[in-house]
Amino acid sequence: MDVKIENSWKQQLAEEFDKPYFVTLTEFVRSEYSKKRIFPPGRLIFHAFDQSPFDNTRVVILGQDPYHGAGQAHGLCFSVPDGVEQPPSLKNIFLEIHNDLGIAIPQSGNLERWAAQGVLLLNATLTVQENLAGSHQNKGWEQFTDRVISVLSERKQHLVFLLWGSFAQRKGNLIDHSKHLVLSSPHPSPLSSYRGFFGNGHFRKTNEYLAQWSLPQIAW
Repeated sequence: MDVKIENSWKQQLAEEFDKPYFVTLTEFVRSEYSKKRIFPPGRLIFHAFDQSPFDNTRVVILGQDPYHGAGQAHGLCFSVPDGVEQPPSLKNIFLEIHNDLGIAIPQSGNLERWAAQGVLLLNATLTVQENLAGSHQNKGWEQFTDRVISVLSERKQHLVFLLWGSFAQRKGNLIDHSKHLVLSSPHPSPLSSYRGFFGNGHFRKTNEYLAQWSLPQIAW
């Protein structure tokens, strides 16, 4: 199957695209886009991969679903396009960066600038129906994105994985902790951020680890 995804990822994931689950998933997603309002726009389903090629990826942040409100999702977890109000979790991420590193809180919630530096902003499920959180879960996306995490763990070294909340932390068993840094904390959602997301120091710790291995740090 010819999937429109960045070339280095296409090579790394080539075996997945012809598996029965992915063929079934593709048929489901095409049907959904033809009948309903689905986010992100179809051309941005694999935006995280296009923005952060396999060879460039140094940090992985794992989300669950795309935003399901109009105009919010553009294929990068936690990110919103320029001009869209920052959702509460993203506001808390920026606040933690400010408290951790003293960086001013940005006006825009567009995280493409992180992706361009090698931060893979990966949702476990890559599509969602408008106003129906979780509507495309258990359709095959999780199997695909689990494979993405496994391929990164197996074929690269010295990555940083940021796992926020219990959902993301369950993916930790896909990662070789002996060759990568895995940082876990509560989710940045206002419902849980005060239980340990604030003060987790993940952004500073990420850059310290990258520097330890003589890798470029992230300009958060």
